[in-house]
Amino acid sequence: MTSPDPSRPRTSFDPADMEVRAFYRVLNSVVVPRPIAWVCSRSAEGVHNLAPHSFYTVACVDPPIVQFTSVGRKDSLRNVEATGEFTVSLTPEALFEQINATGTDFPADQSEAEATGVRLEPAEKVSALRVADSPVTVECTLHSTMRLGDSTVVFGRVVHVSAWTEAVRDGRPRIEHLRPLARLGGNEWSTIGEIKEIPRIPYRTWAADPSIGERLRGD
Repeated sequence: MTSPDPSRPRTSFDPADMEVRAFYRVLNSVVVPRPIAWVCSRSAEGVHNLAPHSFYTVACVDPPIVQFTSVGRKDSLRNVEATGEFTVSLTPEALFEQINATGTDFPADQSEAEATGVRLEPAEKVSALRVADSPVTVECTLHSTMRLGDSTVVFGRVVHVSAWTEAVRDGRPRIEHLRPLARLGGNEWSTIGEIKEIPRIPYRTWAADPSIGERLRGD
């Protein structure tokens, strides 16, 4: 363990000393990049809601579960609670402006997709629609929700994934064909940029070749 580097001073951000919104901006700026769940859900009255949620990730492999967080009680959350189903479509670069616009706080009785010109189509196994011009859609049934302060984490059991055939190679959708957008801090977004590929190092390989550790440590 080394002492703090005096040539690289750090600025501290303490949630106990900051307003909630100010610290939220800090968290959004350091937990980056964040994948975006473009959630399509249907209200009890049959209105289809489409909204981007950037607190999104895989929660479990077996059973397959994804999660997104509703900060406050958004239409997505209310609809999923009412119908028990939703889809998550990948957010492609080509729909950048539309994705951003579906984050507008439209009234619950208005469809964001209609307002922004996003084409929706039937999904395979759930009644919620999917984005027709998104290369991948994950279809979910509601597994559970968890309330955390002002937010609710929604866990969706994955019942189906569909991808454009042209985007699939070697048995999986490939990133170079998906071109997803991600969220950063403030109003900043990012593309995938340069793709780097590196295999994970098994310990038996590490133990058999001391030069690996030496190179990484700069010995």
